[in-house]
Amino acid sequence: MCMVVFALLLLLGVPAYGDSVPDWFIPLRDAVYEQQLSANEIVPLYRSVSDTARRSLSGPAQYIMLSRCEYMMGRAYQYEERKDEAAARYSEGISLAERAIKERASAEAYQMLAENISQSCAVRSVSYAMANGLKVERYAKSALDIDSRNGAARIMIAARWVYAPAPFHNYNRGIEMMRVIPDECNMDRDDLFNVYIAIGYAYMQQRNNSQARIWISRSLEVYPTNKYAQSLLTRL
Repeated sequence: MCMVVFALLLLLGVPAYGDSVPDWFIPLRDAVYEQQLSANEIVPLYRSVSDTARRSLSGPAQYIMLSRCEYMMGRAYQYEERKDEAAARYSEGISLAERAIKERASAEAYQMLAENISQSCAVRSVSYAMANGLKVERYAKSALDIDSRNGAARIMIAARWVYAPAPFHNYNRGIEMMRVIPDECNMDRDDLFNVYIAIGYAYMQQRNNSQARIWISRSLEVYPTNKYAQSLLTRL
């Protein structure tokens, strides 16, 4: 049955994704992206998934998964503008990713280091962002040096051209880079959402509302209740 669905997706030109994370992590990730629960309501799930990671994994694999948990909890706080709480979670995520790299460098460890630093730049001071912003692309490239099909790393590199403030953005370049990622990389569900929402946002900034609506709508096919995507769509 799965192969039939996969074949239909290919025929329809719809990128397929296959989650690379353990099944027990997915409820935390999806709760953060679905945005139906408050951050306080997500905390028990975050703790439960973190406890499962500690019981089920060891060494670098455990550190990477715990870093993912910190990153997701940080995103939940960040959406509610609870910047200090988000920064604390990202800081812990950075430390865990660094521990993983120290024991055994891997694409996933560099990815989580880059992702936690990236979001830290959004919730900390301008001086922090200036001192650490360039590390995001550096560590994302380190991930790609190990695994050239790491979709999240490719997204972070392309995101620079979409989300950077003027005059540092380049929407056309960002769109071009994002559009090829699903065809060239391994994609988790959240990766697909991040590609679609970034393309939609870039078109929106260009005032190309028809294309923006197409891509933002695609992101809502991945996470239909995502409030950020819904808010962008209502602004068109």
